[in-house]
Amino acid sequence: MNKHASKVGWLLASPYLVYSAVFFLIPLFWALYLAFTNWNLISPEYETVGMQNFIDAFFSPSVRAAFWVTYKFMLMFVPIVIAGSLFLALILHHLPRWKGLFAVGYFLPYLASGVASSIVVKGVISYNSPLNQFLRDAFGWDIDWLGSPILAPLVIALMMAWKFVGYYALLFLSGLESIPKEVYEAAEIDGAVGWKRVWHVTIPMLYPSFYTVTILAVGLMFGIFTEPYVLTGGGPEYATHTWQLEIYNQAFEKLNAGYGTAVAIINSIVTFASIFVFRKVLEKWGGKHGWE
Repeated sequence: MNKHASKVGWLLASPYLVYSAVFFLIPLFWALYLAFTNWNLISPEYETVGMQNFIDAFFSPSVRAAFWVTYKFMLMFVPIVIAGSLFLALILHHLPRWKGLFAVGYFLPYLASGVASSIVVKGVISYNSPLNQFLRDAFGWDIDWLGSPILAPLVIALMMAWKFVGYYALLFLSGLESIPKEVYEAAEIDGAVGWKRVWHVTIPMLYPSFYTVTILAVGLMFGIFTEPYVLTGGGPEYATHTWQLEIYNQAFEKLNAGYGTAVAIINSIVTFASIFVFRKVLEKWGGKHGWE
């Protein structure tokens, strides 16, 4: 009976196992092999170069720029999207009616194409746009939004926050809905009202939501491609040059597939290491509030 059940289980799991092998394991091992070659993506002939691709990537200015730009985006995007989504979730939580309708409305930007959103934003902040025309006429400000190393990353971070704030707000909203009313009643008896209740009760009780949203937001920063590719192409002065742009440029623009694969592997290592650190920090914070 146990053998029969085991065979049925393997049979039912086989589609997923085949999918994982074809689209994950085989490409993974192939990429690990290519990272040690000088394949140009076209020629059937290539040779192994050992660790040279990794050494070149370590000393590459563009790779170093991608490393620091990712954390710069993180410092801008993560606080904005967490604060915005939490604020939006609190508003939705206290709506007397039509809560689901408003939640769906705020979620819609997440479904929008990154290319379409980037094109719209590029038009809104273009030199001859009504916004820039108003700023020039009213205040004499002639702002080059995408030509500034400071403003260009901020524009991309704000655009991405606008896109993801509705999605993350749903995660916070589910956390708010799961907090027992008895907890608030006990806190009110102890004198925790207003912002004290939010700070000492609501936020600690939302630890699972904070954990999920933070990890998702941090991981997202290592996969940015569409927005900087459409808006700035990685410029100005590598100010918006991300890991994915570096991989794309090396593998498909310069046809250095082996080197691009090595950069992708380095990106994966940095991503997992960064997420691991954030997880440990969040788990330590949660442990102080009874979350084990």
